Amino acid sequence: MSKFFDKIQPAVKKETKHIIFYTGIGVALMWVVFALLHGFMPEKVPFDYTVILGGLGGGAVAVLNFFLMGLTVQKVAGQTNEDAARMQMKVSYSQRLMLQILWIIVAIAAPCFQFAAGIVPLLFPSFGIKARAIFKPNKTGGDV
Repeated sequence: MSKFFDKIQPAVKKETKHIIFYTGIGVALMWVVFALLHGFMPEKVPFDYTVILGGLGGGAVAVLNFFLMGLTVQKVAGQTNEDAARMQMKVSYSQRLMLQILWIIVAIAAPCFQFAAGIVPLLFPSFGIKARAIFKPNKTGGDV
C-alpha cells in the first residue's frame, strides 16, 4: 500500500488533504444545520443515524472523486500525446460522474441514508476551493 502512496505527487496529496478538510467542515456544518432544523421541525427534518451515515458516505464519495481526478491529472500531465491525454481526461470525468450518480441513487434508495445528507456533501469540495480562492488568494504566483 505504501508503494501506491509513494507514486502520488506531493501536490495531489496536499490538495487532497485540503479537500478532506473542506469536506469535513462542510459535513460538520451540515449536521449542525440538520440538528437545528430538527429542533424546530422534528416531524419534518430528521436528525438520526441516517443523517450521520449520509454525511459520511457523501463526504467520502466527494473526497474520492477529487482524489481520482488528481491522479488522472498527474498521469495525463506526463503524456506528450495531447489527444490521448484529452481522451483520458474525458474517460476519467465520465467514470467519476458515474460514481457520483451511483452514490446519489444509493443515498436515495437505501433506507440507512438520509438522501439530502448524502447528496449535499458532493458540493463541499467545490465550495471549499472557491472559498479558499476568495479568502486566501495566491499573491506570490507560486504553489497555491
